[in-house]
Amino acid sequence: MSKHILVVDDSVSIRQMVEMTLKGAGYTVTTAQDGQEALDKCKSEQFNFVLTDQNMPRMDGLTLIKNLRGLGAYSRTPVVMLTTEAGDDMKAKGKAAGATGWMVKPFDPNKLLDVTKRVLG
Repeated sequence: MSKHILVVDDSVSIRQMVEMTLKGAGYTVTTAQDGQEALDKCKSEQFNFVLTDQNMPRMDGLTLIKNLRGLGAYSRTPVVMLTTEAGDDMKAKGKAAGATGWMVKPFDPNKLLDVTKRVLG
């Protein structure tokens, strides 16, 4: 059974690139365009891994992570931030919110697959 990954980003092109990369490696991918849509999907479906942007309308990545960590089903699910934000302050906030890891855009497809393999064990 292939792992199901939720990709959250308000940029259509980033969502498509990430989705193509992950699907090409055999993963099942669902996308959401902001944190609110992602949270709604997580309440009705179970994902093995969530990859989220930080800066999005309606709900940002950190708020999404805090909300996911509050759902029992997602207390241990790996959540990685994929964002242009590379500052230590932001990374510290991500860690505090419960982020599993951090990737800076523009992303390298091979690095994305490495990180995905790692967090999915």
